Amino acid sequence: MASMQEFTLQHEDIARLIIDAEDVACVHPAHSAEHALLVLIKSGYSAIPVVDSAGRVVGIISKTLILDRILGLERIEFEALSQFTVADVMRTDFHRIHHDDTFLRALQMSIDAPFLCVEDDDERFVGLLTRHGILAYLNGIIRKNLRRP
Repeated sequence: MASMQEFTLQHEDIARLIIDAEDVACVHPAHSAEHALLVLIKSGYSAIPVVDSAGRVVGIISKTLILDRILGLERIEFEALSQFTVADVMRTDFHRIHHDDTFLRALQMSIDAPFLCVEDDDERFVGLLTRHGILAYLNGIIRKNLRRP
């Protein structure tokens, strides 16, 4: 049976696991919170990146952040959705990784995040690396190595 020491994940490339930015649902900081909520609902995701006009990720917006903002004392104030923008409610502390980072670094970072925003040398958004993709890849490596004689 193979041991975990046989794996060379510390230098493994993450490029094959990245979901291209063109295939990722995202919003602009100037969009209304209503628009962001619609994108989130239609995409089926609970959180998505906020990308500025220069193509840089500037935050993360989620259903929870939006709903927290419109939650009144006695009711949900849906009319407030059009009164604030994504920039007013987005989180600016999020997990990002460089497109040249190793699989091991991505694995370590994904412990605390469902996805990592991948950036190039100019800090432009190139895509997402999901925890699901990382775990599926790791599962494949482990299963392959356990079958070796």
